[in-house]
Amino acid sequence: MEYHHIKVEVRDGVQVITLNRPDVLNSFHLPMARELQDALGVAAADDAIRTVLLTGEGRGFCAGQDLAAVSVDEPKDDLGETVRAQYNPIIRAIRRLEKPVLCAVNGVAAGAGANIAFACDIVFASTEASFIQSFCRIGLIPDSGGTFFLPRLVGLARASGQALLGGKLSAAQAKDWGLIWETCEPAALVPRAIEVATSLATQPTRGFGLTKQAFNESLMNDLDTQLDLEADLQAEAGRTADFAEGVTAFRAKRSPVFRGR
Repeated sequence: MEYHHIKVEVRDGVQVITLNRPDVLNSFHLPMARELQDALGVAAADDAIRTVLLTGEGRGFCAGQDLAAVSVDEPKDDLGETVRAQYNPIIRAIRRLEKPVLCAVNGVAAGAGANIAFACDIVFASTEASFIQSFCRIGLIPDSGGTFFLPRLVGLARASGQALLGGKLSAAQAKDWGLIWETCEPAALVPRAIEVATSLATQPTRGFGLTKQAFNESLMNDLDTQLDLEADLQAEAGRTADFAEGVTAFRAKRSPVFRGR
């Protein structure tokens, strides 16, 4: 697919995806959503890509849905279908991708933009970034996994406050609440995220994929089911070439060379 609304670059095993509609704070319309879905699909299929980094062009990360692309006059415009076509495939792709997905939030992340960030594995944010559950301001509910991730990340009280009041959450507060991993000064944000992504790309990424699978299923499993899953996934991890390399390197007192398989 040719990309017009995102930029994609692959270097050192890292696929960097930049949302590229800065004139509208990288808000989504269907063409941009389709391009992001495609780029994530490429990352899943390409063994040379071992980590993904998502960020935004300009002064915002993503302002959510581009309301100029939504009609309130035509009953045929089904917002449920918009969610199914645009956002659900993105959230599923991020969570199912058997590779780390990092996010560098460079400015405002509102609505679906905030929840796409929260779906990622490791989130960095500029000290000038903010997160807003803006759905309530136009009579909608949090989508893009918002009603799933928020209560699990911060608890029902804080999730409800964010969803019903729609207040702006600073990057520092988001870090204190456990919504993101690290804050950075604006100029250091993308270099720091690329540094971590590049390091992860040299690590046992097959094991990372299995870890993501375990975390995903833990959100629904009881303890006994999760313990059984851990045993099954550990058996699979123990059969990887990366496990053999890690043990061999440890015994030889050298640095391991992981291949992600």
